[in-house]
Amino acid sequence: MTSARPGTADLPLRVAIIGAGPTGFYAADHLFRQEGLVVEVDMFDRVPTPFGLVRAGVAPDHQKIKSVTAAFDKVASHPRFRFYGCVELGKHLSVEDLRAHYHQIFYATGAQTDRRMGIPGEDLTGSHPATEFVAWYNGHPDYQDHQFDLGVERAAVVGVGNVAIDVARILCRTPDELAGTDISDQALAALRGSRIKEVYLLGRRGPAQAAFTNPEIKELGELAGADVVVHPHEVELDPLSRAALAQAPDRATSKKVEILQSFARHAPSGKPRRLVIRFLVSPVELVGNAAGAVTGITLVRNELYQTPTGTLQPRATGELETLPVGLVFRSVGYRGVPLPGVPFNDKWAVILNEKGRVVDPASRMPVVGEYTGGWIKRGPSGVIGTNKPDAAETVACMLEDLGRGAVLQPSAATAAAADALVRSRQPQCVSYPDWKVLDRIEVGRGRASGRPRVKLTRLEEILAALRDQAGNR
Repeated sequence: MTSARPGTADLPLRVAIIGAGPTGFYAADHLFRQEGLVVEVDMFDRVPTPFGLVRAGVAPDHQKIKSVTAAFDKVASHPRFRFYGCVELGKHLSVEDLRAHYHQIFYATGAQTDRRMGIPGEDLTGSHPATEFVAWYNGHPDYQDHQFDLGVERAAVVGVGNVAIDVARILCRTPDELAGTDISDQALAALRGSRIKEVYLLGRRGPAQAAFTNPEIKELGELAGADVVVHPHEVELDPLSRAALAQAPDRATSKKVEILQSFARHAPSGKPRRLVIRFLVSPVELVGNAAGAVTGITLVRNELYQTPTGTLQPRATGELETLPVGLVFRSVGYRGVPLPGVPFNDKWAVILNEKGRVVDPASRMPVVGEYTGGWIKRGPSGVIGTNKPDAAETVACMLEDLGRGAVLQPSAATAAAADALVRSRQPQCVSYPDWKVLDRIEVGRGRASGRPRVKLTRLEEILAALRDQAGNR
């Protein structure tokens, strides 16, 4: 499609990556590793800091997982890499702007919103998406004004994935346990004053179908200030689960059930909090008071049945119970958000694509030069590392298309032109060197109090710190 094929020192392949999370960095890394190919990568994110959910989603008491940023930092040290924080597609730049400055565009914006439960009372005061609580305690700038009433005595977390477990665990941690993490100062202060004594973790299917990983569930048994309570009959495998496991043995699933059954055998030791893990229950209503605040969650007991495709799904029995709770977090799945000008499958909440190639909904043909990766490509599944082969699959398509000349033909394919455009549209954009300054500030603040870092959590605070540093140079 183009006479002069990009990818040389005279005409570098210019790639825009929208989203600075793990998928974006894995894609950049794959591109930079191509021998004989000269690539320039510009990475954009609407927030001022890189690393996506590694910074704003991974729980603060899981510092080891956050160490993956060291690998991303190496990618960012490439001389042909640039980061533009505080730059939002659809606000500061359009897809047409990107087509005018890049040969290829890679969308890696993740799944930014939560799925709803679809039950009465879901919008009562005290009912929240788990994602908002996670973003709040991790210091995400968009969520620092959110309020969570930690003055109640009981909370429920609906869902049994790793995010649900993170929320339950943070609610059950002691202030001393949290004080050694990079949790936001605001959240740390609020959790110090928490009056929560009991947290319910609610799964609609049985223990064998729970989505959390074994290290996550095992960690709950090691909490300093909370006993784990499991009803023995709810962690006994039903006949269908037993048969499924016998037919397709899985060590991880067997170990998961074993851990849960061990919790059921242990009597509470008198710790100040209780974490009650329930299975085969689904919320059918949130109960509220006259003021519109949550006072309870009504559950229906489920039984499992086998679908025609062989999966085990819950079916309500009609047996109801109501738990008294004043705080509810839903963690029942996540949804991608459409990007302006990018084909989107609303049913699946992903960018319309085939193996990472963005597809035109009318012609069903690939859109030249546009690609996607990560959760916005495949849906919210897997862990951080899952995004590495996912990104590699998409980059392979990008290289294949480059090889046959199927790339965009930008009218201003230079780093200087793109930089001028971005800075004219968003003068307050944050560069990677700016991020390194912020990183040193946060780590320095943390060192003074024995913490990994103390985060700057508000945009105006971040920009002011950068201005101060620039003034001191």
